[in-house]
Amino acid sequence: CFISGYTRGTYNTTKSLLKDLGFEHIFKLVETQIDALYNKKIGETPLEAIQRFREEHPKLLSEKISYAGRLDPMAEGMLLLLIGEENKKRQYYLNLDKEYVSEIVLGIETDSFDSLGLVSKISPIRQISISEIDGILKGFVGTREQEYPPYSSKTVNGKPLYWWARNNKLSEIQIPKRKISIHELQALSYREIEGIELKKEVIKKINLVNGDFRQKEILSAWEYFGKQNEKNIYQVIKIRALCSSGTYIRKLAFDFGRK
Repeated sequence: CFISGYTRGTYNTTKSLLKDLGFEHIFKLVETQIDALYNKKIGETPLEAIQRFREEHPKLLSEKISYAGRLDPMAEGMLLLLIGEENKKRQYYLNLDKEYVSEIVLGIETDSFDSLGLVSKISPIRQISISEIDGILKGFVGTREQEYPPYSSKTVNGKPLYWWARNNKLSEIQIPKRKISIHELQALSYREIEGIELKKEVIKKINLVNGDFRQKEILSAWEYFGKQNEKNIYQVIKIRALCSSGTYIRKLAFDFGRK
């Protein structure tokens, strides 16, 4: 499986969560000054989103602005921006729980575990029932160790994991793990899609990404996938996850598929 797209939080639910947890100082900033909960678009990196935020709020050009909780380029959703003195409380914000809504495509694996990756495996198409899906999802609820995705920024021996992956050196290291907690996990909806339409959806999103993410190679691979599998029908499951900070939803999708 791989994640075809996902969203983190919503403006209202994230504000409510911050207030309930007692972070009145950031809630006040959101309510009375400017939005520090900022919607990152599909294709943007968090740094690109911060640059867009600065352009929209020129009086903050001299302020230090960072974010608490990274979102991958293929994700959209709420970035919690830390402005000025709020950067001193960064660790508090990093530890906040996260809520994601994601679509998982069954029967296809990519090397990045999301659509911004090379297709590495296509499994025989097997229809899976909703009850079977629910049963598998329940098995992920709780506390466990999660291995970092190969294409992530986690540092090993002084280099990010994606460097080891791009240079075909993953066999030379041990991919680290971290403890995560999944509090809630549920299937929201189900749909089917032909391979040719899936290819179109993926390519449209990839074309929104700037920077060096292997786009040329990945686009070529998805074009080939579309030609070879245009009439095949794939299942797409939309899920909602409430989880601890540091949880990789694309790794969750990969592990779900292996079940």
